[in-house]
Amino acid sequence: MRILFLGDIVGRAGRTAILQKLSTIKETYNIDFTIANCDNASAGFGINKNCYQELIDAGIDVLTAGDHVWDQKEITGFINDAKKLLRPLNFPKSAPGVGARIYLDHQHRKILVIHLLGQIFMKYNLNCPFEQVEEVIKNNPLGKEVEAIFVDFHAEATSEKMAMAKFLDGKVSAVVGSHTHIPTNDFHIQSLGTAFQADAGMCGDYDSIIGMEKNTPLQIFLHKRKFDKMTPAQGQATICGTVVEIEKNGLAKKIFAIKTGGILENN
Repeated sequence: MRILFLGDIVGRAGRTAILQKLSTIKETYNIDFTIANCDNASAGFGINKNCYQELIDAGIDVLTAGDHVWDQKEITGFINDAKKLLRPLNFPKSAPGVGARIYLDHQHRKILVIHLLGQIFMKYNLNCPFEQVEEVIKNNPLGKEVEAIFVDFHAEATSEKMAMAKFLDGKVSAVVGSHTHIPTNDFHIQSLGTAFQADAGMCGDYDSIIGMEKNTPLQIFLHKRKFDKMTPAQGQATICGTVVEIEKNGLAKKIFAIKTGGILENN
């Protein structure tokens, strides 16, 4: 089984690149199941219903959110019905939506997707992600209840992401990070068989500052105040993602990164 995870989709440029290239990517790498982080998909902040449907129709099987999950006000009105959209698991149980769900690939194999939000340097003070994920995987053991478990850990600190990977080594198929928009070069398989990468990067215009038009964030760094609203950069996007190949026992056999289009292609 091969699972493709796409890093944070940023604005129209990221969505357009996926609409144009996803089917080719899936065919090229023999992808069985596709997960993408959509935390910045709609104008750079969260995701609305139209963008959700557009990305699902493009061939993404599951969308994970992140710390901007509630930025689009309409999300509370459709997230409960959007079965292919996950909000972070460690929000309070009173929050709409769910943070983990079992899906089927085209061969009807069960894949548990879990979405977590980090605690370090993040704007929300959420429940402990380690405790939350442990409960879910105890109820859905790898190789017994499900054929694969994929964790998107949306976090700022690489140390926290690495700690989660060590905590889950041998218990899940893969832990791949999102949120920082920068693809890391540390993808590997850990000693007990769980694949890990600190961050898959983003699907957006890299001639930018983390996907946003350069001037506004640059002025914040220079003058310590905000002059304009942040808006996504509109140049050609690079699709950054990670492919994890999973064996019949649910553990990882191979992990590698892909970068296609835009200024990062083939770098």
